[in-house]
Amino acid sequence: MNLSFDDKVALVTGASSGMGLATARAFAEAGAAVVLADIQEDVVSAEARKLTAAGHKALAVRCDVSDDAQVEQMVRLTVAEFGRLDAAFNNAGVMARIAPTAESTRQEWDRVIGINLRGVWSSMKYELQQMQRQRSGAIVNNASVGALTGNPGISSYIASKHGVVGLTRTAALEYIRHGIRVNAINPGLIDTKIGRDVVSGDEQAYNDIAKNVPIGRAGRPEEIASVVLWLCSDGASYVVGHALTVDGGMTVV
Repeated sequence: MNLSFDDKVALVTGASSGMGLATARAFAEAGAAVVLADIQEDVVSAEARKLTAAGHKALAVRCDVSDDAQVEQMVRLTVAEFGRLDAAFNNAGVMARIAPTAESTRQEWDRVIGINLRGVWSSMKYELQQMQRQRSGAIVNNASVGALTGNPGISSYIASKHGVVGLTRTAALEYIRHGIRVNAINPGLIDTKIGRDVVSGDEQAYNDIAKNVPIGRAGRPEEIASVVLWLCSDGASYVVGHALTVDGGMTVV
């Protein structure tokens, strides 16, 4: 299977750490010119410099995905720098602050939905416009195993991830005849900051949860990156509108 991305251009949102950074690095190592987008401009700038120093093509862009104008500019800068857009991983997201639904706030709902769901919609909107001009491209949206079930205390997060899967499936049907494939991934417990935020940084609680995953551990960001690259590759050319669960067996039991 050929996972080379030579002469391709990839865009990753939420690229300052975790799954986003691991995926940006993986795209670069596979030959792609990569754009690292994140609200933490200083962090992605430093990571882009590291990739450039290692001989890769990389660009850092500050982007708050809840701001449509910034998202449009992100895609515009990508094309201005590298000429096209072949692959996108819409990964930027936040965890909800834990509270039962009746005790949650409109402000918190708007924050989570604005980033996790509207941010994916906005990113896809401008990515799809560019890919339509090319008549080619692949998009992967980062959902969650939370898109498959409920989870008490984080209703806005769960709702946002269910929405990402529905949005993915709909866009996939709309754009496959334009040569564009849209898919999603549902990561389980992955060793990232957002994963640890669920237990408020309690190391013992996190380790206990990880041990209860059927595989016996949390996933690594690099394991998600490898799935994203496959979904964006020609090896997944017949995969359309799928939400691929990558969870170490969490949702099997």
